[in-house]
Amino acid sequence: MTVSPLQGITHACFGLSYLLAFGLEVIRLVRPSAGLRIASLVAGAAGLFAHTAFIAYHQPTPAAPYGSLLLLAWVLALFYFYGAIHYARQAWGVFVLPVVIGLVWLSLLLSGGGAAPVSVPSWLSGDRFWGAVHGTLILLAAVGISVGFLASTMYLIQSHRMRSKVNPTRVVPLLSLERLETMNRRAVNAAFPLLTAGLLVGLLLLSNEHDAPANWFSLKVLSTAGLWVVFLVLVYLRYGTNVPGRRLATLSIAAFGLLLVALIASHPFVVGGEPR
Repeated sequence: MTVSPLQGITHACFGLSYLLAFGLEVIRLVRPSAGLRIASLVAGAAGLFAHTAFIAYHQPTPAAPYGSLLLLAWVLALFYFYGAIHYARQAWGVFVLPVVIGLVWLSLLLSGGGAAPVSVPSWLSGDRFWGAVHGTLILLAAVGISVGFLASTMYLIQSHRMRSKVNPTRVVPLLSLERLETMNRRAVNAAFPLLTAGLLVGLLLLSNEHDAPANWFSLKVLSTAGLWVVFLVLVYLRYGTNVPGRRLATLSIAAFGLLLVALIASHPFVVGGEPR
């Protein structure tokens, strides 16, 4: 039996690469250097390559918390790598990489230390197309929510600096408030319809189950529905009122926290990694 070289790739391979890239980014803040920037990009690229190979080999399902967190971390790693090149003068990796590392660590924790993919639940076997549509929509919405969280975090820090009249040459360089607010607005505008469509598809699939009434109150369903309500309020406050940007940023951060609850919660059709 031929053993694939990809079988030896584990969470540690890309997790430690991301951690090394983050450490180099932090050092670069203290001692700016072209060599450190190149080294951090190489470490980040190595982590992204190993991460991609791991997903390609194990093919984790987004129906399980382990898979959804791992896939979201991969997309955000792409977002980090793009930003690290495009925003070379800003401390991009210092903010994005901790989120990527945290998601990778959570996925490892929820996988029980193993890399075996979770079995596809029965409802996906019968409705593979719509199940894939539901998972893709929720994953894309999660990316938008995560980007909004990152932009909001940087926005609050930059806003505090301006109110405190901090010398910009003595702190971590960030994008302007206008750029960060635009990034957050675009992320919310993209995530809300995706989340809405994904939630509707999920509810239609859920209603086809014989034991659906018991699943309406699962943590997965309630947290996802709560996330949609938070986003509805966020959209209303942004376009229907003159709420200060700091409050909108705070609400976006809260939405990310609720997203983590929704992703970590077990799917109502998956128990212990096996289909119900």
